[in-house]
Amino acid sequence: KKYNVTSYGATTVAIITLETLAGIWINAFIICVLCIGWIKKKTLNSNEKILLLLGCCRFCSLCFSWAYSFLSFIFPNYLYVRPVLQLAVFFQAFFDHCNIWVSACLCVFYCIKIANFRNRFFIYLKVKIDRMVLWLLLGSGILALAIGIVAYDVADTPHCNNRNSTEQGNFGIANIKMDKHFFPSFFLAGFGYAASVMAVIFAAVFLLFSLWRHKCKMETNSMKDLSMDAHIRAMKSIFSFLVMYSINFVCLVLKMVYVTKKGSYMTFLIVVFQYTFPGLHSLILIFSNPKLEKALLKILP
Repeated sequence: KKYNVTSYGATTVAIITLETLAGIWINAFIICVLCIGWIKKKTLNSNEKILLLLGCCRFCSLCFSWAYSFLSFIFPNYLYVRPVLQLAVFFQAFFDHCNIWVSACLCVFYCIKIANFRNRFFIYLKVKIDRMVLWLLLGSGILALAIGIVAYDVADTPHCNNRNSTEQGNFGIANIKMDKHFFPSFFLAGFGYAASVMAVIFAAVFLLFSLWRHKCKMETNSMKDLSMDAHIRAMKSIFSFLVMYSINFVCLVLKMVYVTKKGSYMTFLIVVFQYTFPGLHSLILIFSNPKLEKALLKILP
């Protein structure tokens, strides 16, 4: 069969391929550095565990997302074959939501570990956070798995409807059915994004308030403290994530609106940003982590 690849599709694939390669390299670097340190020290602290899992999720997310986009633009007939489409949607949804929730866990971890409050519950969380990290990551994985299963089911239903409808020539009816079946998946995805972005916002607000209190205390006592640097480093990481996360959330909403308009420029911009997010935020995390930053500067010319 001959496949009519449009200039729009070829340009989109070329750009997201470059973004994917950059994101894969950045996250592979994080994985390699942390794994080498794990082998040498035979242990990982809580921050490194979260970063390692985040790097793995983003690496896999970029790979599956690129494969899905490549097939949908270049070889659509190979994609819309059961169970290729369903599996592609499942893995993409699973790793995307793992990425989002593990990122939120990292922000909450920074807040609890660095912020200073005298509240008993907060002190309890600060003491127990290292033990809670594994449970938080496990919970994130379970939630992502549940959303992935729902996405698989949603992708499976319109596939059947679309096949039956197109055989009868009812293409308009098929599109309407697909749009209706997209809503449960989009609702769950939107809820997951909204819940995680709220966690990031609260972490940023608490950390900012703690930084302000700490700064006032240091000015009153005319003292300098290394905790100030830790606060500022964590704030840069969280606020950079919050800004990109908010834009990513807007892209998700716009993606719901333009889901059936694959040739529009808005869809192109949405796709471009969504492939930029995993690599760009991981790069910010590298420069906010002294160990990763030092390793990166060693290999750069």
